[in-house]
Amino acid sequence: MATPNHPHLLRLVLSCRKITAQVTHPRTESIVAMASSSEQEFMAQYRAKLNRFPRSHNYWDAKTASRIGEKLGLRLKEIGVSDVEIDIHEELSRPVYHRRMVMPLFDSVKRAGIDVAGAEKLEF
Repeated sequence: MATPNHPHLLRLVLSCRKITAQVTHPRTESIVAMASSSEQEFMAQYRAKLNRFPRSHNYWDAKTASRIGEKLGLRLKEIGVSDVEIDIHEELSRPVYHRRMVMPLFDSVKRAGIDVAGAEKLEF
């Protein structure tokens, strides 16, 4: 478990093809839980967007981000993590378009019962 001074860190890796959310241990920086749009559940949707015409430049959306947040929240509950922190400077450096699309991910993690410190600063 993390100490109050050093909560687990929730980081997002975004590209036009996928979104990955990973939570790292504060001391060892090893990944303790993660969820990604490259998981089996999302493959059918990914293939459909890949073969569509005209081609899309973005293969994930807010709905996908929300589902990834749900999965991550459940995985964090399983291992006993009750609070995470986001790097607010990293999230604010993202384009507004991406910030709007990842807000449902943070909301889903909160609905799973995990406290997400810093997400309130991203509200529009």
